[in-house]
Amino acid sequence: MPLQFDPEGGGTEADGSHSSCYCSYCYAGGQFREPELALDAMQHRVRQLMRQRNAPWYVRAYMAHRVPTLARWRGCKKR
Repeated sequence: MPLQFDPEGGGTEADGSHSSCYCSYCYAGGQFREPELALDAMQHRVRQLMRQRNAPWYVRAYMAHRVPTLARWRGCKKR
């Protein structure tokens, strides 16, 4: 999720400051909420969420295709 759309403004680091890399749905207290979550499972989750929102198949495919570009899987480059 782009941080500008995160209602919390991003996840939190261990010291309580906001993360400049990860959203509040994925990251809190300096660690991932679901550390065992694999890339393919996240892609499936995205497809399901897009299906629930009645997104067309090509939007679901595109969003799932974009998951590997997220900071969690490519490594965060802090700003």
